[in-house]
Parts: sequence; structure tokens; C-alpha cells
Amino acid sequence: MKPETRLESKSAPGESPEREQPLRLTDGITSRTVAQLLAALGLYSLGLGLVMVCGVVFYTGGSWQADDLIYKLAHFCLDYFFLVIPLAWLAGALVIVAWFWRRTLGYIEAVALASERLAAPTEEAIRLPEGLRGVEDHLNLARENALRSALLAKEAEQRKNDLVVYLAHDLKTPLTSVIGYLSLLRDEPDLPAEARARYTGVALDKAERLEELINEFFEITRFNLSRIELVPRRVDLTRMLEQVSFEFEPVFRQKQLRCALCLPPKMEALCDPDKIGRVFDNLLRNAASYADPGSCITVRGRAENGGFTLQFENPGPTIPPAQLGRIFEQFYRLDTSRASSTGGAGLGLAIARQLIEAHGGRITAESAGETVRFTVWLPAAPARAQGERPAAAQTPPGPPRPGSAPVLSPGSSPVSPPVLQQSPAPDPAVRDADAS
Repeated sequence: MKPETRLESKSAPGESPEREQPLRLTDGITSRTVAQLLAALGLYSLGLGLVMVCGVVFYTGGSWQADDLIYKLAHFCLDYFFLVIPLAWLAGALVIVAWFWRRTLGYIEAVALASERLAAPTEEAIRLPEGLRGVEDHLNLARENALRSALLAKEAEQRKNDLVVYLAHDLKTPLTSVIGYLSLLRDEPDLPAEARARYTGVALDKAERLEELINEFFEITRFNLSRIELVPRRVDLTRMLEQVSFEFEPVFRQKQLRCALCLPPKMEALCDPDKIGRVFDNLLRNAASYADPGSCITVRGRAENGGFTLQFENPGPTIPPAQLGRIFEQFYRLDTSRASSTGGAGLGLAIARQLIEAHGGRITAESAGETVRFTVWLPAAPARAQGERPAAAQTPPGPPRPGSAPVLSPGSSPVSPPVLQQSPAPDPAVRDADAS
């Protein structure tokens, strides 16, 4: 069996990885070696024939004595012609085959030693004999990919370790406050009702923040271990965005933000409503976390290329290109200070991209002119078969779970939040860092 190695080209962050291309280490070597062996045997056979002809001419053209050594040798060869010639050819062929076999074993040993270096690749290039230049190129490509993969894995592990350190610190801070205020309430039973209510409120706020941080740990586990399983249904993305935006009304009001929806009356897609709702939740949460106070977050939608293009846009500082290229990486956050009030584990956009790509869509990010824009494309639902009932009649939507994205189907009643503006808004810029 021919040894085979698979090399995978690493793509830049935010791009889909290229499909693996199988590279056979022995491509061309076997056929070339066999051709060289046959050529050597042919040349040897031709040379042996020429020697025979020259010997016969030399023997018949000379005058020899019966006791001459050359005469005895030539006479013996003529007497046993059908034995001597095959033996001579066989002996030469064995020498040639042995030489080629030894060279092939040298190739195998060189490739084996080079392959061992791939287990612990270094910056030093792999060198092989002249006849293995193609294999050398393949092994060096594998070595470079292994180094690149090790570097990416090391960076991801470092980000994860940093995240655990930050979360451990953030867990301790609200927990200390909760214990302190509750201890004060226990030790001071005669506190005025106003102070008691204030302390209780602070303890509750810190406990809620503590719950959010604990959920980050579960988020990391789900992201690393879970396998995405989609339950597709016909969903009206317009209705879904209306309800998701409405659920963010308290967040928008607290941060003095507005949200403008510029959407067509209906955008019907075939998708898993829980998963896509999670994507919209992450994108709006990121926009709310990093938008300029008092600005307007704009969500636009349109039919395009057999699907629907959605743009989430908000004003904010321009993201540098180096950071923008990594914005969909796991555990990556633009907020280098790791402020507890902004962002989470750095998984929101990574999860959003994974969910969008699982639906056959794509998501991109761009930032310029104090604006950040996230663009999502999802394929449209196929035309309904004759007699097919609307999705709302098949699965009526239930009440949304607190804190989660809603499940909406075409035909469900839209919610008109007072914080939303249904008329087109000025083109604000967008800015988003991974906040979830």
C-alpha cells in the first residue's frame, strides 16, 4: 500500500477552510524507479549481446593453440552457450536489481526519518535525496502546516487559559459583594427599610452577574463538546427580528440606544428558529455592548441571490483590520481590558458563524468610518408544495423563554416595541466586537 499524507491549507480567520487534498508521497517515484530498472536491464542485455558478438568475431578471426587460456575459455562458452549466457545475464541482472533495491531502501529510510520529524516539527527544512524532491516538497508543506496548526492551537489554548483566569477573578468580585451585603443585612437587623432595600438590590445585581459568568463556563463546554443538530422549519425572519429586538428593549433603554428595523414585510427561510434566534441575539447583544451611547442600531434586510441578506450596523470606534480578521475566533474579544460590563467569553461571534454556516449561509464583518457592519446571508425557503399548510398552523409558537431568542413562524402576531423605529433610519456605522 502506498503511504499517503493529507495536507490541509489553513485559511485566514473568518474564512472557510479549504478542502483537504490528498497527496501521495510515492506519486511518480514507483513508475520512475521501474522505468529506470527496465532501462538498466535493457542496456545490460544489449551490452552483453555486443560482448558476445565481439568475442565470437575475435575468436573466429584469430589463430589459437589448443593450450591457450583464451581458446579454452571461448571453447567452453561455445560448448555450453545456452548455459553460460543465461547465467551471465542473470548474474548481471541480480547486481542491477540489488543496486536499485538498496537505493529504494535508502529512500524508505530517508522518508521514515523525515516523517518522524513531522511528529515534532521544527523550523529547519526537511532534506531528502535528489530523487525524492517531490516527496521533500510534500513533507515540508506538511511540516509548515503542522507548525501553523500548533501555533493556532497554542494561541487558542492561551486565550482559553486567559479567559479562565479572568472569569475566576470576575467570579470572586461579585461573590465578595454578595457575601458582604448579605452579612451586613444579617448582622444589622435594625437597618432602615430604605438601606435594607438598597443593599438587597445591590446583592441581587451582583448575584445576577455571578449567574451570567457561571453560564459562560457552560457556554464553553457546549461550544467545545456539542454537535450542532438542526431542526429546520419555515420561519419569517422579519417577525423573528421584530421580537428579538423587542426583547432587547430594556437593554437599549438602559444604554440610551435606539433600534431601527428596515425590513421587507416577509422573509421566509427554512432554518432552525432556535439556532438563528441565537445568532440574532448574539449580534444585537454585541451591538448594544459596543455601540456609542445615544446612537441607533440599524438592522436591514433584503432578498438577494436566492436568499436573504441581513445587515446589523451600529456606530462605534473603527475596528483595526488585524483585529477584524480575528473577530470570529473562539475566545477572542476586542475588549482587552476584559471589563465585566462588556462582553463575555468571546464565543458569541464564533458560535454565530458556526450556526450560520451549518444552515448553508455565511457571515462577514467590516468596519470603516466609525462604523461596524455584520452581514448575514441565509438561503430562502423553497416554494411551498401545493396544499402545504403555513408553518404557523403546523407548529404554533409558544411563549419565548426568558433570556432566550424567540421562536417565530410566519403567521404569528408581531410585537410592536416602542423602542423600535420601523421607518428607515440614517445609515449609522456599525461596530461589534464579540460580546457573547
